[in-house]
Amino acid sequence: MTAPPLLGTLETALYADDLDAARVFWTGIMGLEEIVHVSGRHVFFRTAREPRSQVLLVFNADATSRPPEPDARFPVPPHGARGPGHACLAAAPAALDAWRAHLGARGIAIEADFTWPNGGRSIYFRDPAGNSIELADPAIWAPGGPGSDP
Repeated sequence: MTAPPLLGTLETALYADDLDAARVFWTGIMGLEEIVHVSGRHVFFRTAREPRSQVLLVFNADATSRPPEPDARFPVPPHGARGPGHACLAAAPAALDAWRAHLGARGIAIEADFTWPNGGRSIYFRDPAGNSIELADPAIWAPGGPGSDP
């Protein structure tokens, strides 16, 4: 029996101790729309609306590692990661130079900026929590990209 089809990634989760710094970074620097915030627990951002909604979830691991109360309205199982994570956001190839300039003008250090063998480009930097953030041409996952044989 084969697995049923998936539609794609709906949520990406990162973890941060300082949710206020995360809010400033993801809305003020990255330009994302904040969609929900629960003080001390999480802040969620919309990364895309089409072809379906996609969101970035930033959790405080201390708050989400505890099991839900028995009467919780949303009994989400405990989760939480320690240490820096990674998220990659797709950007149009023509916008990557503008992103690099935008980030530099706001004091965000670029850790890497390179072109993959298939021609897709990636820019790496860190959010305030130390997570590795990548902006990339979606073509990086086309044949010849990082998942391809050398």
